[in-house]
Amino acid sequence: MTLNRISYLLDRIIPCSRRLLEVIFWSCLVVAPLEGEDLKSPNLLIIQTDEHNFRTLGCYRETLPPEQAYMWGPSVVTTPNIDWIAHNGALCTSFYATTPVCSSSRAALVSGRYPQNTDVVSNNIPMNGDIVTFAEILRRQGYANGYAGKWHLDGDGKPQWAPKRKFGFQDNRFMFNRGHWKKLKLTSEGPKVAGFNNKGQPNYSVQGADASSFTTDFLTDRTLEFIKGHANKPFCYWVSYPDPHGPDTVRAPYDSMFSHQNYQKPRTFEIGDSVIPKWAKPGKGGYKMSSYYGMVKCIDDNIGRLLTQLKELKMMDRTIIVFTSDHGDLRGEHHQQNKGIPYEASAKIPFLMYYPGKVPPGTVVNQALSCVDFMPTILTMMGKSLSGKEEGRDASTLFVSRQKDLEWEDVAFLRSTGTKGGWISAVTSQYKLIYSAVESPWLFDLQKDPDELTNFADHPDYRHIVARLSQAILDYGKHYDDPFVRIEKIRNDLKKAVH
Repeated sequence: MTLNRISYLLDRIIPCSRRLLEVIFWSCLVVAPLEGEDLKSPNLLIIQTDEHNFRTLGCYRETLPPEQAYMWGPSVVTTPNIDWIAHNGALCTSFYATTPVCSSSRAALVSGRYPQNTDVVSNNIPMNGDIVTFAEILRRQGYANGYAGKWHLDGDGKPQWAPKRKFGFQDNRFMFNRGHWKKLKLTSEGPKVAGFNNKGQPNYSVQGADASSFTTDFLTDRTLEFIKGHANKPFCYWVSYPDPHGPDTVRAPYDSMFSHQNYQKPRTFEIGDSVIPKWAKPGKGGYKMSSYYGMVKCIDDNIGRLLTQLKELKMMDRTIIVFTSDHGDLRGEHHQQNKGIPYEASAKIPFLMYYPGKVPPGTVVNQALSCVDFMPTILTMMGKSLSGKEEGRDASTLFVSRQKDLEWEDVAFLRSTGTKGGWISAVTSQYKLIYSAVESPWLFDLQKDPDELTNFADHPDYRHIVARLSQAILDYGKHYDDPFVRIEKIRNDLKKAVH
């Protein structure tokens, strides 16, 4: 038996046994149905990471075959606390960043609207001030709301603490607009960046960071303070960790925790030009995962602190926990780093939801969803009214019922940044169709070709798939006024596929 196979079996069998015990234990002792006012006004805790590859989470590796779960070889990071959320709630296997960059994705998540209709079609663009977020709706209904960490929806300000436009997050003292700061501190004037260069300018230095000042720990401390201070009334709190986004640095002991492991190149690290679309030309593609794993482990340990406090305060049975990210990170796949393109490792993001009394433990949602679907889904599940301007779909039935929703249309729409070029995509739980202003159409079959190397767009067996998804893109573009669908080449390619 190979080392890879042994590692795979251990990673699958041991977590599965633990998962069964967790489900039984917490179903009996913690996950009681909400009653009375708790049912009407459960707490909402959102935990978001930045640039997070889904394969680094044990709960996602459990859903994948070995060759996909172990993209960098048998060396992995364990994430028991994040996995607990998945095992005791729901995991989405096909949840996508509506646009796989920071600002656009975050705007879609908080507003339920597509990027072209929030103004945030790329990074560093201020979100339209008329947007009504889910936090604002909850604020109007008596929720105490707060936010800590990276926001990235107020323009160029960096770090820009406590943006004036709060969008429903009344306590935004610990919200900063931009940056991936590694070290923070509290001062009499409020929070500050604690890392500096030799000119006294704030930078991303991790030197001297500890369990109080390292950003992940610092933001968790602020979240714990908020939760404790609002233990007796409904709250909505969003903690947005700027890791595991680059730079790939983390405090001790996480900086050396995984340095002894050996990491392999992803299978798609070195591939020929014939399987590379023009929208995905190879660039930098690091695959050394030790520091990245360290950041993920630090995040998971801090989430463990959040779960522990909720249990100690007896708040688990009235608190919804959502774990997600803004986009992925290719980490060497297709010889790429970072994000911005429609490959799985860039566009697919983790999405987990723990909702005691409503979401059955161990729920797996396979249908394609994207960030725009979050707001109408969560507010509906909480029994709250919508703003009426949401463009995403209410997917609540996929989370609360084990029965298949026969009316659900398994398709989500993704787009690149900007308005004048780039790519647009329709993705399902199996297929991904991509149109571009600089390339012929590409169709991936994610079941037959999970590495996304083969273009099935012209294959006769897939003509009906291409036609159906092309019509869906045309309908989406018309209904939600996406300028990409009006680009001459994309429009002509879509019409050709439909007729």
